[in-house]
Amino acid sequence: MHLKNRKWHRFLLSARTRILAWYIILMATSSVVTVFAIRQALFARVQDRVQRSLTQEVEEFRKLAISVNPETNQPFTGNDIAPLFDLFVSRNIPDDDEFLLTILNGKLYKYSPRALPEPLQPDSPLIQHWGKLTKPERGQVDTTLGELLYFAQPVKITYQAEPLASTGEDQGVFVVAHITTGEREEVDEAIAVVVETTTIVSIAASVLAWVVAGRILAPLHLLTKTALSISQNSDLTQRIPVRGTDEIAELTLTFNEMMNRLEEAFASQRDFINDASHELRTPITIIRGHLELMSDDPQERRETIELITDELDRMSRFVDDLLILAKAEQPKFLCLETLDVGSLTEEIYNKARTLAVRNWRLDSKGRGSIVADRQRLTQAIVNLAQNATQHTQPGDMIALGSIVRNGKARFWVSDTGEGIAYSDQMRIFKRFARGVNGRRSEGAGLGLAIVQAIATAHGGQVELSSQPGVGTTFTLIIPVDSPVA
Repeated sequence: MHLKNRKWHRFLLSARTRILAWYIILMATSSVVTVFAIRQALFARVQDRVQRSLTQEVEEFRKLAISVNPETNQPFTGNDIAPLFDLFVSRNIPDDDEFLLTILNGKLYKYSPRALPEPLQPDSPLIQHWGKLTKPERGQVDTTLGELLYFAQPVKITYQAEPLASTGEDQGVFVVAHITTGEREEVDEAIAVVVETTTIVSIAASVLAWVVAGRILAPLHLLTKTALSISQNSDLTQRIPVRGTDEIAELTLTFNEMMNRLEEAFASQRDFINDASHELRTPITIIRGHLELMSDDPQERRETIELITDELDRMSRFVDDLLILAKAEQPKFLCLETLDVGSLTEEIYNKARTLAVRNWRLDSKGRGSIVADRQRLTQAIVNLAQNATQHTQPGDMIALGSIVRNGKARFWVSDTGEGIAYSDQMRIFKRFARGVNGRRSEGAGLGLAIVQAIATAHGGQVELSSQPGVGTTFTLIIPVDSPVA
């Protein structure tokens, strides 16, 4: 039961469900707003059409009022209001839900059609109100049958076809009234059809959106499945096929690149552990063997102690190198200060020339200053010099120098030794890497890795130029400004 609830919980909170839910919410909201806007627009059109119809009827009545009476061939007079009403009502047929009303001396006189609704009965308040008008009036009232629009025109007749107040005893008002209930019901029926159609289309679109969302999110499911498989089986070789160029494809590509880096990191870690354990196992084995074979002879004991001390010193140097590499990835690895390149170069040269008997030479001293860590730079260049002494003979030359150009300081160590095989030049900066074609170091293979770590910490790099049998040049390139954090 708990597992079933978890499945439902995952389903309801899944990206596919949330996408569909938001799609439905947006569709429903837009549909409601659209239907409401359409309904209001249709009502406004009904209102406008009815108002135009009312105006047209009143204008036709006004034209008839200033024309001649067909029975007398004379203009209508103040005593001809009743014949005017009779003639207009008999000649005009009102539209549906439209009523032509004539009021004579406050009483409902002639009207069309003959059947009047309750709000327009002779004794209704509207008839009484209209019978008292002396000026044209437009209006809108709510009745028991719905909204009613009207246009009332008091009758004023002149002999010269100009507006004059009615004379004599008769007072008339012509009214055009329209009940919009029918039109509104037609609008509501049309809106009902729109709502029904929109609902059906929305349901079909939601089903299609569910299917499309599933296809779009399929790489994410594959990503999750692959990540779970990697977590369970520790298989870092799995990759997800990249399809398309959209955001999902970019995520898939990023995941695959991350897996490549993880695979390389795990391989490097595995090799590091293997190499480190090998480097530590060898001196431990030597120390144990000599301790087990050590006799009581004083001379042999002194020799054994010296050998053990030498192996312990090698282990200590090895651990120190590992600590340096570990600290190189920390923000506080460098202690920066402003250094004069020429003075630093001469200082390092004086230290390096004491490493071994070689033909030492100072090529040049750069002019200018840099922001760097004095001890780390000294350590890196001395490491390169120490490395050069291990692969040269007493008669070979080792040269140091520096130059400042284009915002960068270059420190180099060049020798005329055996050189580095081309197959080794791409790998010797890796940890525990040592040449396989004659160029072998006495250390654990961490020296060049430390040099590169120091250069990287300064925002720089190390360049290698070597030709087997001719010599090797390592160049440490450091920006003159402070390194990027």
